Amino acid sequence: MTLPPGARLGPYEVVAPLGSGGMGEVYRARDPRLGRDVAIKALPGVFAADPERLARFEREAKLLAALSHPNVGAIYGLEEVAGQRYLVLEFVEGLTLATRLGRGALPLEEALEVCRQIAAALEAAHERDIVHRDLKPGNVMLTPSGGVKVLDFGLAKGGATAATSSDPSLSASPTMTYAATGAGVILGTAAYMSPEQARGRAVDKRTDIWSFGCVLYECLAGRQAFVGETVSDLIARILEREPDLGALPGTTPQRLRELLRRCLEKDARRRLRDIGDARIEIEDVLAVRSSGSARAAAAARSRSAVWLALFGAGVAMASAALTLLVPRLFDHRPAPHPTRFSVLAAPGVTLANDGAECAISPDGRTLAYTAVDTAGTSLIVVRPLESLAARALPGTENGDQPFWSPDSRFVAFFADGKLKKVPVEGGGPEVLCAANNGRGGSWSPRGVIVFCSTKCRRTAAIRSRSRHSTRRVTRPRIASRGSCPTAGISCSRPCPAGRERTTSRSQCSTRRSACTCSPPPAARSTRPPVTWSTGGTRTSPRSASIRPACA
Repeated sequence: MTLPPGARLGPYEVVAPLGSGGMGEVYRARDPRLGRDVAIKALPGVFAADPERLARFEREAKLLAALSHPNVGAIYGLEEVAGQRYLVLEFVEGLTLATRLGRGALPLEEALEVCRQIAAALEAAHERDIVHRDLKPGNVMLTPSGGVKVLDFGLAKGGATAATSSDPSLSASPTMTYAATGAGVILGTAAYMSPEQARGRAVDKRTDIWSFGCVLYECLAGRQAFVGETVSDLIARILEREPDLGALPGTTPQRLRELLRRCLEKDARRRLRDIGDARIEIEDVLAVRSSGSARAAAAARSRSAVWLALFGAGVAMASAALTLLVPRLFDHRPAPHPTRFSVLAAPGVTLANDGAECAISPDGRTLAYTAVDTAGTSLIVVRPLESLAARALPGTENGDQPFWSPDSRFVAFFADGKLKKVPVEGGGPEVLCAANNGRGGSWSPRGVIVFCSTKCRRTAAIRSRSRHSTRRVTRPRIASRGSCPTAGISCSRPCPAGRERTTSRSQCSTRRSACTCSPPPAARSTRPPVTWSTGGTRTSPRSASIRPACA
C-alpha cells in the first residue's frame, strides 16, 4: 500500500515518502506525542501475507533492538494497525553516501573518516553476532554534523543461519531501500555482494568485510569496484576478476591499498578476519596523516616565523635606505662640485686683510667679506656668486669678522665693541651683545651664537633672538704679574722650592711669554718641567714649540 501525506498510522502522521525497495516502503512521519520526526517502514501490500517477508521484518526489529550504537540507526518500536505491521525507526537527517558519491570521489581524509565510522557500526553488530548482508552506499546516511548512520538491517541475520544454493532466484539478495527502480534493484545490490553470497553459499561476518571493501574502494576511486552491463556480467566479474587498484588516487597510502586487497580477497578464508582490524588500520592511517599535517603545520609556522623575521629585517633596512635615499631623490639641487673664482673689490673699496675676513653663506649663493673704503673705514660687503655686482650692507661701518646665520638671511659681525647682525635683503643692523675685540663667531642651527672676544681671553655664547642673555662658555687663566729674570716678562706663579725660572718669547705677542720652572743644572731630574702660558693655556715643554692661546 502507498500512504499519502497526512495519512495516519496509529499516532503517527505521514509527512512524505522517503523511498521503497524489496524489503519495504519508508515514510517520514511525525510523532505528535514526543514532538519528533520518525521513519516509518512498512511492508508493501503484496508482501503483507508472505510469512517469509513477515519473518524477516520481525527479525530486523529484534536485531535493531539488540543494537545500541551511535553509528547504527535506532528502532523505536514494532507496531501493527489494522493488520498492517510497520517499524518505527530513527529519522536521520542528511543524504545517503550513494547520493554524495554521485558527485565524485571523497577526499582522502573524508573517505577514511566515513569508512571508519561504518567499520565501527559493523564491529558493534558483529560483536552481537549480527551480519548486515546488505551494506552499500544507499544504506549509509551522512549527517550534517559529519556523523555516519548505517541503516536497513532488513536482511541481517543472527547466528550462523545461511542461505543455500536452493535459492537460484537470489530472492534473498540484498535490495535497495531508498528510491530504486525495478531495473536497478538487483544490479545496484549485486555490486556489493561477496563471492560466496553471489554463489548462494553460507555467509558470515566476512561477507560484510567484502562489502565494506567495495564501499571503501568506491569512496576513494569514485566508481564501483566491479561493474557489468547485466547481473550475470557483474557477478562474473566479482567471481573472476580483481579490482583495479590502479584507479585509486596516487596519494592513497600503501597501507590503505593493502587493506583493500585483504578486504576484497575472493577466498573468504584468506580475507580480513575482523572488521575491527580494518577500523584500527584506518585510525592508524588517519593518525599518521594527522601527525604529518601537524609537523608540516609546525614547520610551516617555523618557516613563517623565519620569513616574518626576515621580512621585518628587510622592512627595517628598506626604511633606513629610504630615509637616506628619499631626501636625495627629491632634492633637485645640482650635485656639489668644486667652484673656483676670483673676487675683485667693489668700486671705491679695497679688500681688508688681503681678503682673509670672508664667509660664504650656508646656501652657497652669497659671499660676505670685509672691505675698506677710501676714508679708511671698514664695512661688510656682500656679493652674489652668480653676479659680479657687490654692495655694502648699510650700518656695517667699522665692522669686521663676518659670519652667516644658518638660513643665510643675516650676517653677524663685530663693530664698535658690539656683536651685531644685519639682514642681507635690507634693513638696519641690530646689536646682540657687547663684544670687545671680537675674533670671530659661529651661528648654530638652534639659534645660538658662539664667539670669541677680548683677544681670545673670553669665549661666550648668546641666543640670536634674545638680547642680554650672554653667558660665558670658557674663562682662560690670566697670568698675574710676577718677577721674572728677563725684563718685561711676567709669570703667574712663583716656582716651587729647588727650581729656577726660565722664559721664552711667545709667538703671538712680545708681551706674552711662557715661564718654565725647572730644577737648577746640578739638581735636574727626569721629571718634565711644568709650563704656564700667559694666555691661560697649560702646556708641556715636551713639544718642540709653544703655541699661544690665541693662535
